[in-house]
Amino acid sequence: MKKIFSVFLLGRTFFLLSCNNSGNANNAAEDSSTKMTKDNGFDREKARTAITDETAKFSDDFKRGDSVALAAHYGPDAWILPQNGEAVKKEGLVSFWGSFIRSGVKELKLSVQDVSGNNDMVVETGAYELAGDNNKSIDKGKYVVVWKKENDSWKIFRDIFNTNLPAATK
Repeated sequence: MKKIFSVFLLGRTFFLLSCNNSGNANNAAEDSSTKMTKDNGFDREKARTAITDETAKFSDDFKRGDSVALAAHYGPDAWILPQNGEAVKKEGLVSFWGSFIRSGVKELKLSVQDVSGNNDMVVETGAYELAGDNNKSIDKGKYVVVWKKENDSWKIFRDIFNTNLPAATK
């Protein structure tokens, strides 16, 4: 009986400790998120305006079919993480966007939904729509872009996106 009670007591102790640690992990996540948006006088609205402006320029460059201008929005250590493909690093960006444009996509509509970060890095979350000829919708999805401050301007550091459309059935 003493053995069973000891095992029960030990199990309960581990349970209580794990609950306490779980709460601390959640608090740490909340604290880092709060810190991220309040770091050193970070102006979230100013950042949102800057990112929204950069995103509009990106869409305009896409509509013009200018893959070189699109690649210029990325920093020197940038990566695109496309759905169903390998990561594309800086040296492959012009080719990536060129092939995207040649595939028949005429317009990339981006909608910034959230911006948070600090004075050095900003995370943008948004939605996209791809349109083809006659403004026909080809795809809709969501994206996350991490922007990094490079020489007083925002450059894309990481870019990931994926579709909302169901997977094709065989």
